[in-house]
Amino acid sequence: MENVIFNDLKRRGFDIDVGLVPYNVKKENGKHALTQLEVDFMINRGDTRCYIQSALSVEDPEKKEQESASLLRIPDSFQKIVVVRDFIYPRKDDKGIPYIGVEDFLLNESFIET
Repeated sequence: MENVIFNDLKRRGFDIDVGLVPYNVKKENGKHALTQLEVDFMINRGDTRCYIQSALSVEDPEKKEQESASLLRIPDSFQKIVVVRDFIYPRKDDKGIPYIGVEDFLLNESFIET
């Protein structure tokens, strides 16, 4: 699915990078360690930037948390989206992150704010 999204974003004219989001985590021994979360796609075109995570499904609450964790730690106000393989109605979660089915994402370019 990531290849399909990547190729579609390239077709739309975006520059695409993979992003890493550093954050501190407290270990069992009480010490802090720096770790990183990955963002599947950081896309740019002109002054438009968007962060996109892709997931097969987010039905499981732990999987939903895993997919949104990196997006929530990005300290800017650019758009953040989770694209899922399942057919879902586009919606936002309680933290404001939109969830979109891959078919809707591919067929409707307006999901990325330009």
